[in-house]
Amino acid sequence: MTEKNFILEEADPVIFYGVNNANMQMIKALHPKLRIVGRGNIIKAMGDEEELCAFEENIERLQAHCSKYNSLSEEDILHIVRGERTRRDGISGAIVFSVTGKPITARSENQQRLVNAFETHDMVFAIGPAGSGKTYTSIALAVRAMKNKEVRRIILSRPAVEAGEKLGFLPGDMRDKIDPYLQPLYDALEDMIPRQKLNEMMEQNIIQIAPLAFMRGRTLNDAVVILDEAQNTTPAQIKMFLTRMGMNTKMIITGDMTQIDLPRPQKSGLVEALHILKDVEGIAVIELNQKDIVRHKLVTRIVNAYNQHEKQITENQNNNESINKD
Repeated sequence: MTEKNFILEEADPVIFYGVNNANMQMIKALHPKLRIVGRGNIIKAMGDEEELCAFEENIERLQAHCSKYNSLSEEDILHIVRGERTRRDGISGAIVFSVTGKPITARSENQQRLVNAFETHDMVFAIGPAGSGKTYTSIALAVRAMKNKEVRRIILSRPAVEAGEKLGFLPGDMRDKIDPYLQPLYDALEDMIPRQKLNEMMEQNIIQIAPLAFMRGRTLNDAVVILDEAQNTTPAQIKMFLTRMGMNTKMIITGDMTQIDLPRPQKSGLVEALHILKDVEGIAVIELNQKDIVRHKLVTRIVNAYNQHEKQITENQNNNESINKD
């Protein structure tokens, strides 16, 4: 009799074992000649060598399914062990699957253009208003690349422009001070990766979330790197970030030109970068608009109202300048 341990490296044990260990009971029932014990992320099996080899193949397939879809049911286990397709295998268009097992897809034409651009370019600029899905879609693409083993890590960054001199007044250590500015990135990740697995990945630096200032001096290899809220970078900061790009790395830079929070007369680095890099081969620029907003319908109306207000202010200023010249 042979004993062998199998480690759940990709799948979340909570999802894999199922509610009240229902999945594990199904796995045991399908392998009656083996003695199987699961604890934490380790499954121990004892039995005949040939039976163990078949069991190992099944565990690998079950784990891959669990990791990809963030879901594993008794029905799925039955189909996978029998070598049959599961009902989720027929779902098309999903970038990744949420922690609840729902497919995360491009929800507009421009979001799909972002997905396509990521597949064909090493650097993509995604420009659009709040709620247009540029950050969420970008993080979904990064998670997919990591799950497919196209890269080894994900690096997410934002400029903490609101901090400045106020950072020192916030409670806690440096991480406590900067976390509020990075929370939207955490929120998106928690939608796509089970919390326990996400914590492990962050502890192992497989997923890194850091303010832009922490990027200086680094070379970022074998990763998907996302710079969010890039409209709030200075020209020097965004140049520093873009030149961190290493081998087998893809970058996505997101920003909203209508939400520049830099103090006047500081120029936005994103505006300058788009002008300088517009004809550089290998770089794609995807522009999203109000039609891509996937939040509450009021968000679209709010964005339109503010755009109209700013347009009116600009027209009034131009009229006043014309009157003064006359």
